[in-house]
Amino acid sequence: MPVTPLLNFPTDPHFDPQPAVTPRTHSHTLRPPLDFSLGALACCGACVFTNPLEVVKTRLQLQGELQARGSYQRHYRGVLQALWVVGRTDGMRGLQKGLTAALLYQGLMNGVRLGFYSYTEASGLTGVPGGSLIAGATAGALGAFIASPAYLVKTHLQAQTVKSIAVGHQHNHQGVSSALVSIYQREGVLGLWRGVNGAVPRVMVGSAAQLATFSSAKDGVKRAQWFSAHSWLIALTAAMISGVVVAITMTPFDVISTRLYNQPVDDFKRGRLYGGFLDCVMKVTASEGIVALYKGMTPVFVRLAPHTVLSMLLWDVMRQRALNYTN
Repeated sequence: MPVTPLLNFPTDPHFDPQPAVTPRTHSHTLRPPLDFSLGALACCGACVFTNPLEVVKTRLQLQGELQARGSYQRHYRGVLQALWVVGRTDGMRGLQKGLTAALLYQGLMNGVRLGFYSYTEASGLTGVPGGSLIAGATAGALGAFIASPAYLVKTHLQAQTVKSIAVGHQHNHQGVSSALVSIYQREGVLGLWRGVNGAVPRVMVGSAAQLATFSSAKDGVKRAQWFSAHSWLIALTAAMISGVVVAITMTPFDVISTRLYNQPVDDFKRGRLYGGFLDCVMKVTASEGIVALYKGMTPVFVRLAPHTVLSMLLWDVMRQRALNYTN
């Protein structure tokens, strides 16, 4: 009498005999406090490594402010030379000037920005045409506004140095806390958000380019079978692509933002050099030429590329781990 086998194994040599697991339905979102913390932690981790390049970028963007090209002394001539000059003059600690304020800024801005974007992504809003760009820009504007006081202090501290290599206005703060108190006492609450009109468009452009490119690049490389088992490589490739896009689109806004934040203030709490974003653009291009909008392009790229790679990679990997753990 023929016996009917209880189990019929296929003859395919690549067959995996492990029992199938029925996928369970779970949420692809994290609790907002956790998502905020992961975004903040990822970008703060990247900031520690890239802050010296941020110091150099700030100095290059302030060098020759509102002066015709060739009419001023160039203390900083490139990324490597500028790093050497800062290290030689201010010491190794000088390369990490403004680090506390930079970490505060990265934590606040990117915690809000990445947390908000991941929520819109989980809600399906980024799936519609143009949704990623709109969500990225909105997330960037929200994060930039909330974290603007930290960026203001960071710019002041990173510009401060000895007279022999000083560029831009020197605010001479003693630290983050004293800077915040000094600005508040001199200009009030609104003074802490001075320059935000330059920061918001700067981060909106950068955030839209970064997050939209990162999402689309990640989706694209996922379709390649070779990447299917390497989620970290997917995130790394996508982050590298988005880093290049951000560096190209963000530099002019970065220059204007740095100038607005660092300018001195008169007795009426108004900027002595620029009346606002458009006024800054017009004055910079008129006195320094349109190429001045790309001052510090090299350190912007050299900093943004690894910063974007590190922050987006850490964020994506940590979120995936957190999603697997919570579900």
